[in-house]
Amino acid sequence: MNMLIDGEWRTDAYRTTNEDGEFERQTTAFRDWVQDEPDARFQPEADRYHLYVCRACPWAHRTLVTRKLKGLEDVISVDYVDPYRGEDGWQFTPEKDGCTPDTVSEADYLREIYVQADPEMTGRVTVPVLWDKQEGTIVNNESEEIMRMLDTAFDDVAENDVDLYPEGYQEEVDRIIDAIYEPINNGVYRTGFADAQEAYDEAVEELFDALDHWDSVLADQRYLAGDRLTEADIAMFTTLVRFDEVYHTHFMCNHTLIREYDNLWPYLRDVYQTGNIAETVNMDHIKEHYYTTHPDVSPKRIVPKGPDPDFEADPGRDDLPGEPPADLRAEATQ
Repeated sequence: MNMLIDGEWRTDAYRTTNEDGEFERQTTAFRDWVQDEPDARFQPEADRYHLYVCRACPWAHRTLVTRKLKGLEDVISVDYVDPYRGEDGWQFTPEKDGCTPDTVSEADYLREIYVQADPEMTGRVTVPVLWDKQEGTIVNNESEEIMRMLDTAFDDVAENDVDLYPEGYQEEVDRIIDAIYEPINNGVYRTGFADAQEAYDEAVEELFDALDHWDSVLADQRYLAGDRLTEADIAMFTTLVRFDEVYHTHFMCNHTLIREYDNLWPYLRDVYQTGNIAETVNMDHIKEHYYTTHPDVSPKRIVPKGPDPDFEADPGRDDLPGEPPADLRAEATQ
């Protein structure tokens, strides 16, 4: 796989699997934080920060959902790369529907942004990226941490009074995010990119054991952490919304469709219909990326037409304890 080595782009420098055929995700490189503290280098200011994302990527999608729910669209700007990622990596193709130019640095490729931040950068070029326009550098490229920053650091400049990491729930939210990461969020990749039968069997079994578990949990509660919509639901949502259209077929996660689950399917629709989350989902980009960018998995690069799940159908979960924050209920009725 392609990556930067000492600031130079290489197309043969990174293997996605280990010697046992198991998918291994590389650690992200930039881990600074925006903090609402007097001595913090990165202060939460309006129009200072910029997101680079791909609409197809579930990790980047987390940050778009959080930005939307918090009402940070006028506070943090965003650019969208092409869903197709070729040998040159993520590219800016403003002529393509749903994509933009790099409005900050006028770069042609996202790797140029990484080299601006660190001319000797060694590592993969991934989305999302949180960029500081004031200092001209990358703050962070770890999706979970960017999600947390957008949720907790920008309250004074956010339009919506929405708390996705509320007091009294924080320990449980952290536990759930950790619990779903390896078997579900990363599990679909461990399944789809496995190079050996044993590695695939282990990953797919862990994936569906975890999905079965959370389907059971959601029988009696509206959200993963109970009666409150939290960051844990965003982390689960961006995987589930791609599942039937992509992971079930493309990554051979074909034991059960999400639409076949008694509780995960209405739960997914419930979150999709919260506030304006639906506006962050671009299924055309999602399907184009997966089916055209992984030739080892899908060598013909043919994008399937279906199955087109009905995310707008009534979830029927209003009888469970809890409801979305008031500001999000108002948005959903506009």
